[in-house]
Amino acid sequence: MNIKSDIEIANSVKPQNITEIAKKAGIDAKYIEQYGNYKAKIDLKYLKETKNPDGKLVLVTAITPTAAGEGKTTTTIGLADALNSIGKKTVVALREPSLGPVFGLKGGATGGGYAQVVPMEDINLHFTGDFHAIGAANNLLAAMLDNHIYQGNALNIDVKSITFKRCVDMNDRQLRRIINGIGKRTDGVMREDGFDITVASEIMAVFCLASDINDLKERLAKIIVGYNMEGQPITAGDLKAQGAMAALLKDAIKPNLVQTLEGTPAIVHGGPFANIAHGCNSVIATRTALKLADYCITEAGFGSDLGAEKFLDIKCRVSGLRPSAAVIVATIRALKMHGGVKKADLAGENVQAVMQGLPNLLRHYHNINDLYKIPAVVAMNRFPTDTDAEIKAVMDECKKLGIKVALSTVRAEGGKGGTSLAEEVVKLCETPNDFTYAYDVNLPIEDKIAEVAVKVYGGAGAHFTADAKKQIEKLRSLGLDKLPVCIAKTQYSFSDDKDKICAPKDFKITVKNVKVSAGAGFIVALTGDIMTMPGLPKVPAAENIDVDENGRISGLF
Repeated sequence: MNIKSDIEIANSVKPQNITEIAKKAGIDAKYIEQYGNYKAKIDLKYLKETKNPDGKLVLVTAITPTAAGEGKTTTTIGLADALNSIGKKTVVALREPSLGPVFGLKGGATGGGYAQVVPMEDINLHFTGDFHAIGAANNLLAAMLDNHIYQGNALNIDVKSITFKRCVDMNDRQLRRIINGIGKRTDGVMREDGFDITVASEIMAVFCLASDINDLKERLAKIIVGYNMEGQPITAGDLKAQGAMAALLKDAIKPNLVQTLEGTPAIVHGGPFANIAHGCNSVIATRTALKLADYCITEAGFGSDLGAEKFLDIKCRVSGLRPSAAVIVATIRALKMHGGVKKADLAGENVQAVMQGLPNLLRHYHNINDLYKIPAVVAMNRFPTDTDAEIKAVMDECKKLGIKVALSTVRAEGGKGGTSLAEEVVKLCETPNDFTYAYDVNLPIEDKIAEVAVKVYGGAGAHFTADAKKQIEKLRSLGLDKLPVCIAKTQYSFSDDKDKICAPKDFKITVKNVKVSAGAGFIVALTGDIMTMPGLPKVPAAENIDVDENGRISGLF
């Protein structure tokens, strides 16, 4: 049997002109700035001038990811298509892909099968240039910082205490730690430096949490780039950089309008990673989608312990957004891996391994339904190798525990494969909920991190290295401790050890470094082996990507 690749499926469907998608969404032509026939920017004036009420916000999250893949983005897109197919006006809001994973290990991030957003090649490769603008704004600030030091250092900046890094949207381990300014005196001041990947840049976080251009400039001005000789913070505002940075971002901050294969309007905007950043698309994009539809379906990166926790404890806290319902994506394949089965052995039926991996799903469900108090449904994303017995075992156990569950086949069937899931989501959205946060933002930094480790991860608390303790004390002395926490950790485990699969207990996460993203408005805690500049794998996906003389791309996904 000839199974079509995602890119072949995407190329087999003729997309509608983006002006037709805008009409379907109810966006007046005066708010649309076209980027060719199939992409457009939505002017920020739409959000200011529309009188539409907000629709229902539905968050899609997942169980702990595995090498087998869970299909969270695919399910998100398919659910939006399914809701439209049953007569519910729906818009999907997603993150933009980073070139790092596109050319690295993960591949593209536009869904899969018959549940995709298009044009998938454009979205995965450059799109409308948002990430390049973010990188340019980041590196302008870095250049102005080093230039200030070279030109006399009027702010008395301590070169040894610079915290702001340059960035590039590519996995490149060679740039993690560098020495720059080597050469003549006119070549700059020699110092240790390094690069972050663009999605880990504070500019990306600011971009995604800003409510408009004025808020963007205010947040940019607050970014701390380092400290002076007296230990006081030096900001982008001190360097008078925020205006020029905002000028570079003036078009990027407008959300991008595209479509699914079934013509559902899709807003794809912003893209911080969830394991090293806060993992959600822009507040502007989500708010725009809520004004355009009765239902906004959005996702957060990885599982409830990463993207969803940050979506709820950071993005919702900052923006005032309140989810009406949540979907937790699970697969038989992933449950088997959490039950101890190796990837190479997933094809054979193994109900026992599925049940051994089920505690992972149950903990994610507990987080969403019981901790955050958002009504949730489990979406069983079916793969061809799943057997009826394996599916039945999970669905029976969920129903026995009072957990709503629906089978999803959107990858193979598009929207019609998500009808039962869509109907469950509609029911959940009709019931008011008592959405709450996982911790009080006014707690000490150590307590906030520990509460996440205990309540969300299911662990026993947190251990702090000597460096982390000093950094926390520094932030406390500067009055920067009353902010939400953004914990960077592995996506492969509830713990900070990727090898502790399923639902580990009695562990403590180790916080190695703590820093403030004052512009974004949160505190970053780095655990385990997490780094803000990933590397390429031994065989990067880039080796299989090509383009022919007609401009047709192959091997992308």
